[in-house]
Amino acid sequence: MAVNVEELYRCYGVLADATDKNLEQHQSAYQTILNGVKGGPKEKRLAAQFIPKFFQCFPELADAAINAQLDLCEDEDVSIRRQAIKELPQFAAGENLARVADILTQLLQTDDAAEFNQVNTALMSIFKIDAKGTLGGLFTQILQGEDIVRERAIKFLSTKFKTLPEDIITKEVEDYIFAECNKVLEDVTGEEFLLLMRILSGLNTLQTISGRQQLVELVARQAFLEETLNPADTDVVDRLLQCTRQALPLFSKNVHSTRFVTYFCCNVLPSLSSLTSPMADLDIQLEVLKLLAEMTPFCGDHEKLQSNLMILFEKLLEYMPVPPEGADGRELAADKEPKLQFSCVECLLFSFHQLGKKMPDFLIDKVSTEQLKDFKIRLQYFARGLQVYIRQLRLALQGKTGDALKTEENKIKVVALKITSNINVLIKDLFHNPPSYKSSVTLSWKPVQRTEAAGQKRPSGEEVGAGTEMKKRPAMPKRDAQQIYNPPSGKYSATIGDFSFEQHGGFRGGRARGQGNRGRGRTY
Repeated sequence: MAVNVEELYRCYGVLADATDKNLEQHQSAYQTILNGVKGGPKEKRLAAQFIPKFFQCFPELADAAINAQLDLCEDEDVSIRRQAIKELPQFAAGENLARVADILTQLLQTDDAAEFNQVNTALMSIFKIDAKGTLGGLFTQILQGEDIVRERAIKFLSTKFKTLPEDIITKEVEDYIFAECNKVLEDVTGEEFLLLMRILSGLNTLQTISGRQQLVELVARQAFLEETLNPADTDVVDRLLQCTRQALPLFSKNVHSTRFVTYFCCNVLPSLSSLTSPMADLDIQLEVLKLLAEMTPFCGDHEKLQSNLMILFEKLLEYMPVPPEGADGRELAADKEPKLQFSCVECLLFSFHQLGKKMPDFLIDKVSTEQLKDFKIRLQYFARGLQVYIRQLRLALQGKTGDALKTEENKIKVVALKITSNINVLIKDLFHNPPSYKSSVTLSWKPVQRTEAAGQKRPSGEEVGAGTEMKKRPAMPKRDAQQIYNPPSGKYSATIGDFSFEQHGGFRGGRARGQGNRGRGRTY
């Protein structure tokens, strides 16, 4: 039965004036307030405020009160919805808290910005009452709710969770998050995977060595490292790239990259030329080689080390040409000069150098005399070409400082100088007899370390070209992937820089996407 504003105020007065001892005698007054949800806009707004105020006093009407408030949360009038949502946290006590969290999570599907913010605020307030209970409601919808609710719930956790006070996020709460995220990760899109990794990476309990190892194992499962790579499947390639990028920051001298390095050597490198790029403008071969190079410093000792080195050795030969006839010190016509792919060679040489440290006798005992001779001939020819490029680049950058080095052309030259200088240092090491693995270089797309090569003299342009940390470096303007500074015949990437952490394609085929709308049947 509908009621009017005056009657609602009268019932409110009765309940407000009642003492704790005789409050239960006025249950009929509270029932009248509940009936206010059937009135007009004014009655509904009052009911939205009065129902939660006396909710705790009438436990036998708890379900009726919550359902009445939920009716107001779905009202056609957005101002009524906002008022009802604002008051929902008052119902979040005891066994009702998880239900309220579940309801608020479903309400994240709203398209009204003010209402959406109100839902966020309400969720944050009940987090402070019971974090684990609130998470229970959120994860219920993430695992079972409609796709739009799932998507927004994950985004809510990834952005808001880290803002909560530390005393609320106990070890028990973090353990619960880890367990529930593992369930969610059984079926995720690429974007969901990245957001969940952002959540997990921020947990204090996972900042230890064992915690980081757990995260690496989690990412390895997502990367399907136990399965053979299908290089023609764009989604599979995209998954591997994204998972590897997420694992990279976790690797250290105590948390090894061995599984990833071995998978890249055994499954990816043999299919390198067949890989299908998930992005039209992505040089997929160079991307893979860069990822491998970044992982190899953290590879542990393992039984497949020799086979991995042999695969790298053979792949390196593919990128290091045999000197053409007539190359014994004489200039060749441009159309007869082999194309030197400097960026790829830098990655492969660095990876080989890093793994070679663990088996320094590889080039002496594990390859034939003929193979070693051929390798050194290629190295010598490549090194001779390098010297020409390095001289030209240094000459082009000589005297340039400040703004002059910030032009696109000079940025490319600076990076090119870094690449060629790195290759030169690594080749010198391998020419030692026996081969040496003592030199240290910073990959051309990584920041220069202050402690690096203290005794080495570097041209000023080279230092500038090293860049900054991946997360801090602003994205370089998009350029054509083939736009390079091109002395006679060398090639290196003009787009060396950040790895992209955005989702570029499918991920496990992608979850089916549903359309949430306010008119559907209530699931809470």
